[in-house]
Amino acid sequence: MRPDVSAAVARAHRREWAQVLAATVRVTRDLDLAEECVQDAFAKALRTWSRSGVPARPGGWLTTVARNRALDLLRRESLWRRAAPLLVVDEHVPGPEATGSGIDDDRLRLIFTCCHPALGREAQVALTLRLLCGLSTVEVARAFLVSEPTMAARITRAKKKIAAARIPYRVPESDELPERIGAVCEVVHLVFTTGHAPPVGDRIPRADLVDHAIDLARMLHLLLPGEPEITGLLALLVLTDARRGTRLSADGKLVLLAEQDRRSWDTALIDEGIGLLTAALRGGAPTRYAVQAAIAAVHAEAPTWEATDWAEIVGLYDVLRTLWPSPVVDLNRAVAVGMRDGPAAGLRALTPLLDNPTMAGYSYLSAARADLLRRLGSRAAVAAYEEALALTSNEVERAFLAARLAEVSDS
Repeated sequence: MRPDVSAAVARAHRREWAQVLAATVRVTRDLDLAEECVQDAFAKALRTWSRSGVPARPGGWLTTVARNRALDLLRRESLWRRAAPLLVVDEHVPGPEATGSGIDDDRLRLIFTCCHPALGREAQVALTLRLLCGLSTVEVARAFLVSEPTMAARITRAKKKIAAARIPYRVPESDELPERIGAVCEVVHLVFTTGHAPPVGDRIPRADLVDHAIDLARMLHLLLPGEPEITGLLALLVLTDARRGTRLSADGKLVLLAEQDRRSWDTALIDEGIGLLTAALRGGAPTRYAVQAAIAAVHAEAPTWEATDWAEIVGLYDVLRTLWPSPVVDLNRAVAVGMRDGPAAGLRALTPLLDNPTMAGYSYLSAARADLLRRLGSRAAVAAYEEALALTSNEVERAFLAARLAEVSDS
């Protein structure tokens, strides 16, 4: 396999998967069959592009191949297909003017279908990560802190329910949108966090997922510009992504927020994020995303790590706990307490989480505890770093933890 072809296929998978799948679903009206056809198209690309070269429009090439494969399979299996439950697809595809939304995008149809209220929230998010972003089942499982078989069963059940319940493959009408926004925002946020801090792999961030999440958030914001939840979400994503270029050193090592070169943060994204945050807060009671964006804004506006207003950040986490009770929020608050009041206070705030079974395999809990113990000069930091290392599957994070472990072991 020529390296340039392999790289081109991998790039197309990152950038085009969702669009190719969404377009193929329209033909098959069957999520499993559409996935099969899209996977076949990518496999064919590996063979064909080695001989004929990479096409000028890889996404168009893949869509055509996947759709042709789908039509061929549908012809062969027509009798069986008549008895199988199918997605409800509008025969006439309205343009942007007809929908009144200004947006006509197959990816939005797919995400609103996956986030239909007939599905449980976890199934909605898992299915969208699998179908819209092309994550493997094991990657989705890690994002949810569950086993791969559990996630595989969850995704399979969700697909069957979409077909059996005759869930329509379309962007909801305007009067239906408000009740569908929460699930979609959660999906987009989880896609972003999975890309921002990939649970597996050898890179940070996964730019494809981060870009995809921001792209979806921008489309949602265009669709519903006055929706505070979406505005707050987009503010959070761009404010966080403004630091992307400083998260790794020139030799690929992880650089913590405290050590990042703030002069290299993306000021255009910071300005955009603060403008969006202001608009979100003017729209009514703050949402969880607006509060998270406010925390990101405090970091963005601090001239140095030492000058960060930790009291304000702890206060914002207190508000966030009321809007979004979560052990992960409690962990982040404990870290902020450790910066405001010292590592011993942070350790006390973090300790109750050690008995929370949902956090048993959460590597960031062990890493945060290890850092607090290190700052206290405790030898217990060695065991905590060993535990964090055992729970971490991202190679960049593992390298960072290994260096810290060596540091505390030698002290």
